[in-house]
Amino acid sequence: MDTELLLMVVICLLISTDGLTLEPTELLGVEGRLSVEATDVEMASLDFGGLSRDKPLAVLHPASVNDVVELMSSAYGSARGFTVSARGHGHSINGQAQAANGVVIEMSRLKGSWLRIGELAHSSSSSSSKGGFYVDVWGGELWIDVLRGSLEYGLAPRSWTDYLYLSVGGTLSNAGISGQAFNHGPQISNVYELDVVTGKGELVTCSEDKNSELFHGVLGGLGQFGIITRARIALEPAPQRVRWIRVLYSNFSTFTRDQEYLISLHGEPASQKFDYVEGFVIVDEGLINNWRSSFFSPRNPVKISSIAANGGVLYCLEMTKNYDNTTATTVDQEVEALLKKLDFIPASVFMTDLPYIDFLDRVHKAELKLKSKGLWDVPHPWLNLFVPKSAIEEFDSGVFKGILGNKTSGPILIYPMNKDK
Repeated sequence: MDTELLLMVVICLLISTDGLTLEPTELLGVEGRLSVEATDVEMASLDFGGLSRDKPLAVLHPASVNDVVELMSSAYGSARGFTVSARGHGHSINGQAQAANGVVIEMSRLKGSWLRIGELAHSSSSSSSKGGFYVDVWGGELWIDVLRGSLEYGLAPRSWTDYLYLSVGGTLSNAGISGQAFNHGPQISNVYELDVVTGKGELVTCSEDKNSELFHGVLGGLGQFGIITRARIALEPAPQRVRWIRVLYSNFSTFTRDQEYLISLHGEPASQKFDYVEGFVIVDEGLINNWRSSFFSPRNPVKISSIAANGGVLYCLEMTKNYDNTTATTVDQEVEALLKKLDFIPASVFMTDLPYIDFLDRVHKAELKLKSKGLWDVPHPWLNLFVPKSAIEEFDSGVFKGILGNKTSGPILIYPMNKDK
């Protein structure tokens, strides 16, 4: 019996046998587990967006990359065909990780998943000719685990997302944007090499120099060009601590002008720029007291109603300065020198100091708090947009001050970006 017919028979058998989990080594040629258990199927039919629900026929828990190859080969060779989707942490918004009547590959639960640190050799013929440290990771590995593993060597990836409980393959399939992107580019700009299982079931290694078309197609390709099973991520020496600052604005033009100024410093020496620049919009005056504020000392209380007495929208600019024992004595002066060049509301400075890992993992603290209140697993009709500088003022007046008004307390983030990154 050929592979195509064999797979279809197995799935039909499993569906007709309620609650049975198959160990399909002999049937599919894989080492992992193909499951139709209700808990597996239900989990794979949901995502963080909570807006759609599509049940797969089965869920594959791969034991190695070979299992992903076998499944994709079977799907490609099938006369009828069936959908396959790779699921990391299921943090997609519109059901992208679901596979209606197909098979979902549970990427985040690989037994014995690995993380290997290495150093690139200098080569005049390679796009990675500058050399440097890297980490090789399984595509389903969570970024929080990549961070912890890299820190054991005093290293860390250069570019992040705000939330670290996402899979490497998941964010690299989108872009991976956070406040470091103005300096280092998004996460997809910090990848040396990938292993990708294509739609034909071929395992292909690709980079800037090798199979470059696939490499650039997969990075930011929304999973449409293959499944990332290994990523080689650029590393840098990890700082020890972070000075985290927030300041408020009531004028949008001033807020964006200061953001643009700060990201224009990306080519300056480290002492003359911030390491992270982000921001968010406050259309509900209670938001400033609930969004990431538990890290900040109450010694700088700000009465929002006194700043936005007319019920207007406020804008918060967030910045950080990384440092370690060798630069601890100068961090205060460096921060003050940069703040003097900004035009924020003087009475609105919030400042705190914390370990590097605690800053990067800051959103997880808010997640735990929301989960305790039953507010994390609710629908998330989120929207991500790139808005050009020429249209941002109109976007502010039409959306922040118009459509939204005072009707939402959810996060509204603004990331300033350099197009050349």
